[in-house]
Amino acid sequence: MTAVLIGVGVLGGLGLILGLLLSVANKVFEIPSDPKRDAVRNALPGANCGGCGYAGCDALADAIAAGKAPVNACPVGGAAAAAEIAKIMGVEETPQEVRKVATVVCQGTLDRCKTKFPYHGIKDCVAASLVNDGNRACQYACLGLGTCVRACKFDAIHIDEHSGIAKVDPEKCQSCGACVKACPKHVLSLQPETVPVRLLCRAAEEGNLVSDNCKIGCVGCELCKNACKFDAITMVNHLPVIDREKCTGCMMCAETCPNGALWGDFDNRKIAEIDRDLCIGCTICKRTCQFEAISGALKQVHEVNEACTGCGECVKKCPKKAITLKVRKHPRDANAKVGTTPVEAAVPKA
Repeated sequence: MTAVLIGVGVLGGLGLILGLLLSVANKVFEIPSDPKRDAVRNALPGANCGGCGYAGCDALADAIAAGKAPVNACPVGGAAAAAEIAKIMGVEETPQEVRKVATVVCQGTLDRCKTKFPYHGIKDCVAASLVNDGNRACQYACLGLGTCVRACKFDAIHIDEHSGIAKVDPEKCQSCGACVKACPKHVLSLQPETVPVRLLCRAAEEGNLVSDNCKIGCVGCELCKNACKFDAITMVNHLPVIDREKCTGCMMCAETCPNGALWGDFDNRKIAEIDRDLCIGCTICKRTCQFEAISGALKQVHEVNEACTGCGECVKKCPKKAITLKVRKHPRDANAKVGTTPVEAAVPKA
């Protein structure tokens, strides 16, 4: 009994000594708290999604406090968090980029894209893609098995039971990019929330192969490229690539696309409007218009017809600032365009 008590006493003494040593070591090697870093961490949303490129909110806070990351690095916190962090860091707020949202670059629904074979395996896109590159006829198609859904921490993605492909809720999307990383078919991408046109197909194949597999795939016909008056489209691997710097938002590419592979924001398409009190009839707008949508003789008030695409080039050229753009009330009518009379054709362009 005595031996047991001695053993317990020895162990207790050792525990007490080791505890004291750890306490001293903690004080000696303690890293001083950084109030600025802690304030930055509190301003971050705490999602730990990795969308900033760092391991989590703690790592991002360290990087911002050390000046290694910008104050607007958190895509989830957005402009509000960036503004608060800028105040904490005592720097000027970095201009916020246009918000990006996850976009499903595929319209190959069950009724549009063929199926190679029935798939009865694990409900996971990564697993399914290992079986003959998935069961969809198009190798670029969404498999619709929910890997992106499970990757999203914000309930912003679901698989539509009727179409069989992923759908994104733009209001819930936090631009973290987790779904983009998780998708084995690279169907998802982060794209600016407000763009006039989007290509919703990735099938970089010959047109006949695409049309055999999917009813709505891009067949590389180049009609969109030919319809663009501003040289904003080039064809790369049978797919149109849009130069956002050159794009004017006229949406002629989407209007011309025979398969609907190019999406256009037609609900917000613009039309030019000329202020009759300001117009001096200089004809600059008429000569600038690429779509024969403006009529009027020299020194007379000009008019815009329904052929207008809303490209805004006339707005830029008008010397009297008499032209503005407004959202259309009616769909564009290509047949409304006007011709050019011989007299007007003789007037040199500005």
